[in-house]
Amino acid sequence: MRKVRGKDIGFIFQDPMTSLNPLFTIEEQMVEALTTNLKLSVAAAQQRAVEWLEAVGIPAADVRIKQYPHQFSGGMRQRVVIAIALSTEPKLIIADEPTTALDVSIQDQILELIKKLCKEHNVGCMLVTHDMGVVAAVTDRVAVMYKGALMEIGTTRQVLSNPQHDYTKSLISAVPRADKKLDRFPLVTYIEDVNIDENSIDIKTHWLGQQQEKPDYDGAILSVRNINLKFATNSAFLKKNRSYVQAVKDVSFEVYEGESFGLVGESGSGKSTIARAITGLYPPDSGDMIFEGQSLMAIKNEAERLPIRRQMQMVFQNPYSSLNPRMKVNDIIAEPIYFHALADSEQQMRQIVADLLDHVGLTAASGNKYPHEFSGG
Repeated sequence: MRKVRGKDIGFIFQDPMTSLNPLFTIEEQMVEALTTNLKLSVAAAQQRAVEWLEAVGIPAADVRIKQYPHQFSGGMRQRVVIAIALSTEPKLIIADEPTTALDVSIQDQILELIKKLCKEHNVGCMLVTHDMGVVAAVTDRVAVMYKGALMEIGTTRQVLSNPQHDYTKSLISAVPRADKKLDRFPLVTYIEDVNIDENSIDIKTHWLGQQQEKPDYDGAILSVRNINLKFATNSAFLKKNRSYVQAVKDVSFEVYEGESFGLVGESGSGKSTIARAITGLYPPDSGDMIFEGQSLMAIKNEAERLPIRRQMQMVFQNPYSSLNPRMKVNDIIAEPIYFHALADSEQQMRQIVADLLDHVGLTAASGNKYPHEFSGG
């Protein structure tokens, strides 16, 4: 099976961080795949690795290939994984949500690249996805599954334009329209256990409202002013020999209370870097960030930062690396409640956890599971 895996069957996983070894550079990992499966020399494998990185849209590929996985954004890591899978010229490609972490423009490039490879080399491709747009644009035939059973199978045109099964009809009707703003996304109504709750939270009586603090500042809740941040690509001893990549350049914006602010850009454009800088994970080189009237750049120690951590939370791109695999979901959710002393008793804490699970579409029983027992969504 090891002779088949990689050379004849390529697999593109959903989570690139678990597919890449954090201890080896991208070059070492790509060269290993190429020399093992295609019997190339190291020099030839290095050249082909750079070509494939360029093919999947990674700029300065000859420089970036020397870096480690953690030095890439989530979308960039996914491009690397796709390059590794395609570089060995397999006969079958199994792609599990291959473009989930990519922006729309790069998504089209990657999907076109996969289609081109399949056509030119007569390669089969099994695309696992929940994106109906991807299904319509790429696939020739499609199979619809629900709870482990096959609901419907046929040509893509037939299934999408004239679905026969009720679940397929419900799935297609739940796709939101791009030209209309919705207060709430439509639900897949075929699902028998879907929780259709028309009653929104009454913030005045709900525990979420009781935890709110009245603002004592004027203006925006968050103000980012002329932030600059660069990363070293070559950490030489002499300053003149060092080289950098400018991740964020003179970025300014404001976010007001009650507002949803969108930060949009291609993979590698610096979106996640700005988010991590705001939360204190990356220290900016210059500029300022004001949160609730307080400068985040002026914080000198953890005691000053602790109150801010409770008021500012981050949802990371990769849920598997955010959740402790050895803890149950109940304990993971309860940990910050314990830490910030937000519950008066154990019983109240458990009620809060169950309520939170319910609000995100899970059941209280889900809290007794481990992270690996859930799908990515």
